[in-house]
Amino acid sequence: MINPETVDRIKQATDIVEVVGDYVSLKKRGSNYTACCPFHNEKTPSFNVNPARQIFKCFGCGAAGDSIKFVMDIDGIGYGEALKHLAQKYSIEVEEEKLTDEQEQRQNERESLYIVLNFAKNYFQKQLTETEEGQSIALSYLKERGFNETIRTKFELGYSPEAWDALTQEALTKGYNADLLEKAGLMIRREGNSTGGYDRFRGRVIFPIHNVAGKVIAFGARILKTDPNAKGHQPKYVNSPETDVYHKSDVLYGIYQAKNTIRQLDVCYLVEGYTDVVSLHQAGVENVVASSGTSLTVEQIRLIGRFTPNVTILYDGDPAGIKAALRGLDLVLEEGLNVSVVTFPNGEDPDSYVQRVGAEEFKKYIQSSARDFISFKAETLLEDAGDDPFRRAAVITDVVGSIVKIPDPIKRQIFFRRTAERLGVDEQTLISEGNKTIRKEQAAKARTQDRQAQTRLPDGLGDLAVREESGPAEPVQAPVELTRHDPVTQHEQECIRLLVNFGREELEPRVSLCHYMLSELSGVEFHHPMYQHLLTVFREGFSRGEIPDTDYFLNHPDPDIKSEAIDLVTSRYHLSEQWKEKYEIIVPTELDKLPDLAFTNILRLKKGYNEIIMKEIHDGLAKVKDEAETNVLLEKFMRHKAIEKEIAKLLGTVVS
Repeated sequence: MINPETVDRIKQATDIVEVVGDYVSLKKRGSNYTACCPFHNEKTPSFNVNPARQIFKCFGCGAAGDSIKFVMDIDGIGYGEALKHLAQKYSIEVEEEKLTDEQEQRQNERESLYIVLNFAKNYFQKQLTETEEGQSIALSYLKERGFNETIRTKFELGYSPEAWDALTQEALTKGYNADLLEKAGLMIRREGNSTGGYDRFRGRVIFPIHNVAGKVIAFGARILKTDPNAKGHQPKYVNSPETDVYHKSDVLYGIYQAKNTIRQLDVCYLVEGYTDVVSLHQAGVENVVASSGTSLTVEQIRLIGRFTPNVTILYDGDPAGIKAALRGLDLVLEEGLNVSVVTFPNGEDPDSYVQRVGAEEFKKYIQSSARDFISFKAETLLEDAGDDPFRRAAVITDVVGSIVKIPDPIKRQIFFRRTAERLGVDEQTLISEGNKTIRKEQAAKARTQDRQAQTRLPDGLGDLAVREESGPAEPVQAPVELTRHDPVTQHEQECIRLLVNFGREELEPRVSLCHYMLSELSGVEFHHPMYQHLLTVFREGFSRGEIPDTDYFLNHPDPDIKSEAIDLVTSRYHLSEQWKEKYEIIVPTELDKLPDLAFTNILRLKKGYNEIIMKEIHDGLAKVKDEAETNVLLEKFMRHKAIEKEIAKLLGTVVS
């Protein structure tokens, strides 16, 4: 493990402008630098580098971090490797310190898995090219498929011999133990045998599976010929089991080889099999990955989303398979990705089609045949439903259920209009059906949250978290979860933004902004978990006589807090120096208006909390039948109405 002193030296020596400048062309804008983002395709620069804070932030794709994070993301490497890269750049000798026994054992186990998997990969490659069995069986097969030496090397293809324990015996001879081979998924233990077993992969072409950084973490193996002595059905493909370094739901086959092209072209092609990926790469279509025979998972979708928001799914021509796959694609929509679908003529798959028509015709076919997922789903299901009105109604409900999964309201509106035109249904009817679906999902989510915990809401103006002294505090449940775009959450965010940026600034002698805001927010609990956590950090620090500064959060070990802090301190817009130098106009800064900003934001936050309580009381009145209880709620409602008017008066707004 690199010792903390060395890590500090690397961080202090690193200049983020120099580090980022090695990969992109930066242009100075004010005190910062801008460029087109290297992590997604764009024409207008939205990538911002702040040399004073030593951070970067892209306002297009959301990428953010410091020099270490930039190197990790751009090169697809781990934290330690990124540190060593920067140490080499700045000629810093890397000093490592001894780990605890537990840390060393855990790290050694993972490193050992990577080492033995790499050994197995080299062994399989050697068997393919240097043995008579591999050349006659596997190499001839790969050549028949049209896979040349360049593509075989690029994907590190290999062959596992037919012998029961050829790899196991070779590994044991080289000093690897049986337990490690079993943990890596390379060997299956024989019952009652503690020293050895037999190979998982035998007589198959080997497709190594790499992680984003390019390390081999597992294998897929394709059968070449049927074993007449085998009992039962032999699967076409055998894959590595789950291990400490391989979780199939997190991995996409070919992502390491495809990631840079996906970034450049801003679209990812998703296919089903290993050979589809290899064949398309050989044809020059390199922005393609496969889900390795598993149903698409949220983790795989997010992995694609790191490189592009655009996914085109390439389906075989099998109608039954297409209908089955449609059910899993709502996950992609929920993650905010733009999904298109391409189908091939019946009996064709991406591999066979590109080999038949060639790369250029294949690309033209993709461009001309791609349809957005919603339209594709509607047309496919309607064709199957025919003229049956009940089945057509079910199709419409199904399609609406997919549209409401799209998080962007503008995109949802477009798809509602387009679907209404295609299905011959009134657009407002579809929107109403969609709203019903959303309300059902929100209600179900709220019920789940209510069972997990009771959410207390603030009350009162001076201290909105304190309940009336006349009775015990009753829990008030939020009807729905507040999102980042909810006004109350935005006011909570603004409170934290002011604290992170200006917490130590004095509003008046010996009264810091932190002191003032914590006093005003005494007892208040924020709704958003991240902002509540950061508020707690300030409260705990202030109670010790310390106010956390901006650098504390920008260098925080928790990546979520660090990312949030970068968002809070980075401004997308920069004030031109021409206002002062050319026009002699002094534009007030946030620091100049800090007392007013703090005061008005806290008022707006309390106003938002008050409105939530009023809505709950209003909803409660509709359910209560007892006159006495109704009068209690009405009296409470009027108190909060008075609070609303008082806040509005202070803010200079009008309340009807």
